[in-house]
Amino acid sequence: MKINASELEDFTSSLFDKMCAYRKHLHMNPELSYEEYNTASFVKEKLISIGLKNIKSIGGTGVIVTIFADHHTKDQECIAFRADLDALPIHEENEVSYRSKVDGVMHACGHDVHSSILLGLAEVLHHFRNHLSQPVKLIFQPGEEVNPGGANLIIDEGGLLNPKVAKIFALHVFPDFEFGHVGFREGLYMASSDELHIEITGKGGHGALPGQTINPMFMGADFILRARDFIKKNTPDSVPSVINFGRFEALGSTNVVPQNSSIKGTFRTMDEDWRAKAKSGLHEIAETIEKEYGGVLKLNISKGYPFLRNDPELTSFAKNVALSVLDNSLVHDLGLRMTAEDFAFYSHLVPVCFFRLGVGNKSKGITYNVHHPKFDIDERSMKTGLLLFSSIALSIIN
Repeated sequence: MKINASELEDFTSSLFDKMCAYRKHLHMNPELSYEEYNTASFVKEKLISIGLKNIKSIGGTGVIVTIFADHHTKDQECIAFRADLDALPIHEENEVSYRSKVDGVMHACGHDVHSSILLGLAEVLHHFRNHLSQPVKLIFQPGEEVNPGGANLIIDEGGLLNPKVAKIFALHVFPDFEFGHVGFREGLYMASSDELHIEITGKGGHGALPGQTINPMFMGADFILRARDFIKKNTPDSVPSVINFGRFEALGSTNVVPQNSSIKGTFRTMDEDWRAKAKSGLHEIAETIEKEYGGVLKLNISKGYPFLRNDPELTSFAKNVALSVLDNSLVHDLGLRMTAEDFAFYSHLVPVCFFRLGVGNKSKGITYNVHHPKFDIDERSMKTGLLLFSSIALSIIN
């Protein structure tokens, strides 16, 4: 039996104050990746208070709950919604009543928002559970911000099984959009992400005696330039790729060639075959520079998240749901992004839809992007997120 649209909107709106309270508590008490013990306890406490019972711990600090209707069977495939729990090592600069109480740790990526919306969804779906065509699994995931990614832990521990997950949805805060707006993209959306860590050992000495030194800074600079040129020259047509470097450290002086230097960077792309070939090519460059200079250049590539591909059919469905419950002027198409998200791991196993939730408000100065110490949201955006999640869950037909 289909729910009246106004009835659903009224019920989701009635949970707004609760979601705000959830969000403020989580924002004031952030925990870093894989350390979300108190956050997980808070989530469990709220799920129990709603009346849910199928609550399980997973991934060390993750939580999963499955909502069944009376007519569902335990072996029936389900749909899933995911939120992330972890915060970032950033010192908050906002002067607000709900400012982080933990020095140097802040919910600067909106995971407190995601979790609060998912808690709201838990209450909506529990209330309307007998209107669900199939069970719904809510995944409160740890460690989205740090390799190997909490999604891996969820997958490895069977979080997509019992009942089997057939499709997964997630949203992410998007300060580029004003609150109330949402954005979708079918197909390729976000890039893979690998970390480049380079440690170089040369031969230190007097800067005026280059014949007696092996300058690790020259080796590092050569690697950066060759790596850049290699990626630029060899990237396949129509495959977005980025290589960039954010740290180059060598503690010498004007006339002192240091013994060591180190470099940190990132490589991102949207094709797994090219990703593998590129990393192999970077290792070959490192070996060549070692031989040419006579020093040691150790390249360690920390494998990160794969590219994220939104299932076209599922994303089109979600966008159409958005168009049915929101003013059409609030629903947008998104461009490609070279940022990364560990939700991508799910996208290589089941159909997914990962969309953006506008949270900005220029008139109130809420314009800072994620990972900034002054990041904040217009909380009214959570109304939109909850209404859209709820409408999707209650619109899906087996």
